[in-house]
Amino acid sequence: MRMTRRDFNKTVGLSVAALACGLPGKVFAADKNELNILCWEGYNTDDVLGPFRKAHPKATVRAESGTSDPDMINKLRAGEVKVWDLINVNQPWARNQLMPEGLIKPLDKARFLPFFEKMSPEFKKPYPLAFADNGNLIGMPQRYGPFSFVVNTDKISRKTAEEQGWKLFLDPKMKGRYGILTYDNWNIIHMCLTGGLNPFKPLDAAGMETFKKTAIQIFGGSKMLSDDLVAMNTALINGEIDAYFTGGTYTASPARLDGLTNVLAITPQSGPVDGKGGVAWIELTSLVNNPTPSPLAEDFLEFVQKPEICKAVGFAEGTYNPVSQMGNPEVFKLWNAEELDAIQWGTLEEEMSRCLEYDVVASYDELIKIYSAAKRA
Repeated sequence: MRMTRRDFNKTVGLSVAALACGLPGKVFAADKNELNILCWEGYNTDDVLGPFRKAHPKATVRAESGTSDPDMINKLRAGEVKVWDLINVNQPWARNQLMPEGLIKPLDKARFLPFFEKMSPEFKKPYPLAFADNGNLIGMPQRYGPFSFVVNTDKISRKTAEEQGWKLFLDPKMKGRYGILTYDNWNIIHMCLTGGLNPFKPLDAAGMETFKKTAIQIFGGSKMLSDDLVAMNTALINGEIDAYFTGGTYTASPARLDGLTNVLAITPQSGPVDGKGGVAWIELTSLVNNPTPSPLAEDFLEFVQKPEICKAVGFAEGTYNPVSQMGNPEVFKLWNAEELDAIQWGTLEEEMSRCLEYDVVASYDELIKIYSAAKRA
């Protein structure tokens, strides 16, 4: 598991020359009997790729895990639409950037729309960000989850954490009792919410000042910083800290599956943006606009809708997450009680209802400078 899994940087500088080094290049695109997938970790595991390779023994199937959404998108912008056949990134990018820039293309509705009918309620509507403005289907949702903060319920009750929400970290009594998981982009989003700001709208001077004060206070009150979710969970379990700022089902689930169910992801009951204080990520997998497309691309997208493969994706190595296909009883029955508890399935729908959709931080360039200065202080 990459510790930068949800650490979405705003910009990633990749030169065309650098991209030319060590990449599969034209050979991939020229061979139709192969499939190249650019994705978050999980889709590239043997549990997912192995059965597909077995079903297509003469095909070459490769998957590369990215370190951020912008990094993967910039690869396509730099000309790698000729390399990749599928791209798996979070929800705002397909509709707002990949499709308008011609980097992905529509999926076959007749083939894929029926899968939405069996998805969980929030996706079977169907899910709006899976469609372009003109109604074209541009991505299939799969893994998702709320992402706010994590507490040790032996020290801070769920009720207290949910009711106080982000203000918990401004309480003087919390000074020295929490860590910060340094997923910088997520922290910026969450510090905006802590300061009563909407991170997805441009901030004025007063908003910037509020963010600065909030960032200084949050960093000043923290006991430890780490980009390692395992280290953060360990500190929580050992009693070194009682909570960590930025986290969710994604980060808490490994400890919970080990039986440490006092490690709990929290979604605030309320917040400053339309009454919501949580944020949810949802992955979409889209068809790259490769000039020599692989016929296996849509086959793979259909393949990952199979119940046993949905489970393999949701319970990939390192972290455990719900998938949209769990609305299908044939998929859902593959999770046992301990696994459902690890992903906090019992409260998931309610927590998702308290969440904003993850989006691009509108004033990122200014906020990352303020954030970085507060982090160094």
